[in-house]
Amino acid sequence: MKDPIEVEISSGNVYADIGLPDAEEMLVKAQLAQKIGELMQNRRLTQSAAAKLFGMTQPKVSALLRGQFRGISEAKMIECLNKLGRDVQIVIAESQQATGTLKVVFA
Repeated sequence: MKDPIEVEISSGNVYADIGLPDAEEMLVKAQLAQKIGELMQNRRLTQSAAAKLFGMTQPKVSALLRGQFRGISEAKMIECLNKLGRDVQIVIAESQQATGTLKVVFA
């Protein structure tokens, strides 16, 4: 009989699960990057065409789509979403906790 596989329940944020200090920011960037990729695919934009639209280099777009977005600010990612025809709203609400949270909601 094989040893049972140990399973750990996720917090919902893989970056927090592996102990990264900027886990919340990384999750937000991952969600924004996923949406950018989805919109590019829907519009059949190549990385080169998207790079021109975004004012970035093609290698930077490629890195973003592969989850290597540490050198790309959230503001730049929001700008990319705007250029893809999406409105972005930032809502600040009172928190029920001592420290507020950050999350992305797609409408």
